[in-house]
Amino acid sequence: MSTLVRPTQGRMIGGVCAALANRFGTSATTMRVIFLVSCLLPGPQFLLYIALWAVFPAEGTARASAEKSATGAW
Repeated sequence: MSTLVRPTQGRMIGGVCAALANRFGTSATTMRVIFLVSCLLPGPQFLLYIALWAVFPAEGTARASAEKSATGAW
């Protein structure tokens, strides 16, 4: 499992589904389908997506690089 960073390649909107897919070892398409199906259920899915978009650092930013160096994942 890798760290949670929004990748610059393979993302559709914010890269949240692609980041979660990378983290859990599934395809980004599978994660997007799971998200779309979850939107049929009541709950704050869109707010959660926006919150994760704000919290997950983009790949290549200083914060993401600092997390990689802290975990030794170079």
